[in-house]
Amino acid sequence: MEKPVAEHRIHVVITEKELNLDDSIKFVSDKSSGATATFLGSTRDNNLGRQVNFLEYEAYEPMADRKLSEIAHEMIDNWEINKVSIQHRVGRVSLGHGSLFVAVSAKHRKDAFSACEFSINRIKEIVPIWKKEYYEDGEIWIGSQTGVEFSPAKEGNTG
Repeated sequence: MEKPVAEHRIHVVITEKELNLDDSIKFVSDKSSGATATFLGSTRDNNLGRQVNFLEYEAYEPMADRKLSEIAHEMIDNWEINKVSIQHRVGRVSLGHGSLFVAVSAKHRKDAFSACEFSINRIKEIVPIWKKEYYEDGEIWIGSQTGVEFSPAKEGNTG
């Protein structure tokens, strides 16, 4: 069975490996695009006034994959974009390394930028991926990747 047209325009990856930015850029590049917007979310060394040593991401992968694809479809439905690629890390992510990469191509930059920004916010809202920050003196779960302390067990989520 042939995939719907939109599926040829979407690339979604959840991986424990380093994000492959070149794969995403190559996927979204085409001759009809005048703009490519990208976002790379990387692990910073501090949050909530504490020194971060590294992050660890957990996902309910079947649903996370579906939700990332859903977001990509929303982007295609709401902006004039050509292609979208979303990659998200799971497992341990060291300082300075990428945890989320979004690439969007479009005829014009406004659609590319708007769709890219939308995807970041939407991923934080609906994708079942949780992160845990590790410090020298302990660790905490961060809810919805927004910087708010969170415990999946307290919220009924098991990660």
